[in-house]
Amino acid sequence: MTGDLRFSWELTGSGWATYRIADATSERADIVSYCTDALSDLLRAVVSLYGAADAARVSFDLEPAEVRWRLQPQEANVEITIYRFRDMSQSWNVPDDEGTRCWSSNQPRAALGHVVLEAAETVLRLHGEAGYREKWVQHDFPGAVLDDLRRLHRRDDGCRHKSCQVNVHS
Repeated sequence: MTGDLRFSWELTGSGWATYRIADATSERADIVSYCTDALSDLLRAVVSLYGAADAARVSFDLEPAEVRWRLQPQEANVEITIYRFRDMSQSWNVPDDEGTRCWSSNQPRAALGHVVLEAAETVLRLHGEAGYREKWVQHDFPGAVLDDLRRLHRRDDGCRHKSCQVNVHS
C-alpha cells in the first residue's frame, strides 16, 4: 500500500515532536513545536485531498523557522513539496516558492493517506489521549480527524489493512 513512502511522528518532549518523511531516494526530518496544532493540521490537509481541493498546505513551527508542506494532487498521486523559511513570524504571507525547497516526492494519495494514518495511530497507541495532551500541552489528540482520514482512505483507496478498519472515536 505505501510503496517506498515512509512517515513517522514522535512526541519527543513537552511541546515537541519529530517527524520523518522518506521515499526511496531521500529523507526529511524536523523538530516541530506545539505552537501550532501540527498533527491535527497535517491530518486535515491529507483529508482535504479526498475532496475537491486543488492543493493543501500545512505549516509547522520550528521556533523560529517554519517548514511548509504543499500537497498538490496530480490525478491519483500527490506531489509533496516541503519548503523551509528562516522565521515563521515573517513568512506567514510569503508564497511557498520563496522558501527553500528542501524535500519533494510524488506519491500515490493512497500511500500518503496510509502512512499518515498509521503514524497518528502509533502516537495514540503509545501515549493515549491523556498522554498526548500532557506531552503536546495546548492541543488534544485529533481523534475525529483521524477517523475522517481512516473512513476516506478505506472508502476511496480501498484499504483493507487492520488499522483502517475500526474507527476509535466514533
